[in-house]
Amino acid sequence: ATCGHGCKYGECMGPNKCKCFPGFTGKTCNQDLNECGLKPRPCEHRCMNTHGSYKCYCLNGYMLMPDGTCASSRTCDMVNCQYGCEEVKGQVQCLCPSGGLQLGPDGRTCIDIDECSTGKAVCSYNRRCVNTFGSFYCKCQLGYELKYTSGRYSCADVNECVTNTHRCNLHAECLNTQGSFQCKCKQGYRGSGFDCA
Repeated sequence: ATCGHGCKYGECMGPNKCKCFPGFTGKTCNQDLNECGLKPRPCEHRCMNTHGSYKCYCLNGYMLMPDGTCASSRTCDMVNCQYGCEEVKGQVQCLCPSGGLQLGPDGRTCIDIDECSTGKAVCSYNRRCVNTFGSFYCKCQLGYELKYTSGRYSCADVNECVTNTHRCNLHAECLNTQGSFQCKCKQGYRGSGFDCA
């Protein structure tokens, strides 16, 4: 079986037919499935979609049970957690619905962890980290775009001279470089390449 377009988060099952891993959808399995929008809803109270998965959490005054349901809890109500809570050995602990969130100093609200600045996020060569609330993703560096070649996705150089996205002067030549471009004034002209006289 060959899939010319590739299967980003899945496997090739037949000619250009992808079988997506759980949590992903689309012809090339490149889209995150928003489980929170499914019917029946996967969570009793509130749902937070994550990359390839989802997290359930409960309204204030309820406690998240192991099966994902929410049980009324007087103790949770007293603690006033932002995203519901759990009881561990008689102790009430507030929960955060994602590993990219941590409990704030008040012990009730969740604050974002910037994985990009803490170094927790590792993006491969030619990719930069973009922080999101509760998570992060890796994006191609400026001057590069995501391309599917020889069976995998990679960040390929954008040839600004061909795509006409350069800002070279009318009297200058555009020279493509890895991740960028240069402008050189044509013969008989002088300047930076952006300005030629």
